Amino acid sequence: MSVIVCIDDLKDLYRRRVPKMFFDYTESGSWTEQTFRENTDDFARIRFRQRVGVDISKRSTAGKMVGQDVSMPVALAPVGLLGMQHADGEILAARAAEKFGVPYTLSTMSICSIEDVAENTSEPFWFQLYVMKDRDFVGRLIDRARSAGCSALLLTMDLSIIGHRHHDIRNGMTAPPRPTLRNMIDIATKPTWAAGLIRTRRRTFGNIIGHAKGVENMTSLMQWSAEQLDRSLSWSDIDWIKERWGGPLIVKGILDPDDAKMAVRSGADGIVVSNHGGRQLDGAPSSIRALPEIVQAVGDQVEVLFDSGIRSGQDVLKACALGASGTFIGRSFVYGLGAMGGQGVTRALEIIHTELDTTMALCGITSIDRVGPDCLAEPHAAAHAPTIT
Repeated sequence: MSVIVCIDDLKDLYRRRVPKMFFDYTESGSWTEQTFRENTDDFARIRFRQRVGVDISKRSTAGKMVGQDVSMPVALAPVGLLGMQHADGEILAARAAEKFGVPYTLSTMSICSIEDVAENTSEPFWFQLYVMKDRDFVGRLIDRARSAGCSALLLTMDLSIIGHRHHDIRNGMTAPPRPTLRNMIDIATKPTWAAGLIRTRRRTFGNIIGHAKGVENMTSLMQWSAEQLDRSLSWSDIDWIKERWGGPLIVKGILDPDDAKMAVRSGADGIVVSNHGGRQLDGAPSSIRALPEIVQAVGDQVEVLFDSGIRSGQDVLKACALGASGTFIGRSFVYGLGAMGGQGVTRALEIIHTELDTTMALCGITSIDRVGPDCLAEPHAAAHAPTIT
């Protein structure tokens, strides 16, 4: 195996080790993928302000996210189907995050259930909620997260309808994969992945099958999923969710300053500036381009977190410089998980931490709490980046 020095190295290994449909599920966006590309391209346009003559012998990346101590301002984002990227993927990722001192967020659409992850970890994790038409199921899902000791609830607001994702449609995306000839040939070239899935009992959506009314197998799950995303979800639902949950509530999927203000009025404890990794509204602005205006709109009324496009520790620092108090990584840790299991998630976190720490030093910054626009050469570059055509 070649030396893993950056996130792209993990991505290359990931591509070789997981079936094509699951690589494509991660490494793609909706429609033309313009927003998916700009999430990373707009980061690349931002330049740092190099400083010298500063005592950088003592530095700290440690801080807080949603009141929780973290070793760096990074959390693992909610990603569906992690258990299809690597057997028991959610458990492995949660353990790696726990050991590293950063939060892990479990997706509603996880393979390992809430209870599974709780039984196999020792620290609280966060839970991400999709709102379904079956509000009894949603209420019980919230109750399960609370009973499992989850310390924050992330309410995703930007998935009342699924974006048009060409790769998933072409691949006939399912979990587990259908036994078609094309899939079987592909899986035959991924023996380590296949062996892991054979050994584990966790092969389908653990939070849903056996918990949602009438969903007892994959056939009934597919029909239920197609019908259940609630198109009527609105700000008026926040009160019910917040009261049922009773803990810190973070609203994810904010790209517009007016929506950020609505989240504040609705009583959210935090917001996540996110375009769902470019998998929902294609043609929407990159998250990093949207961030400064949202921070300006809400000030310190609510904790502003950031998601979509981070592939390095430098990206983490850029987001914090533009006002985020913390960030989420999704694809960056999924590459590691698919490539090397839990060890790969740890390697992704190590890479991002090293890059963050080194870049802080070269910018003359000794504490992540002191990061601001003054560490950027052109603080507004992302907001004024030209549109890619």
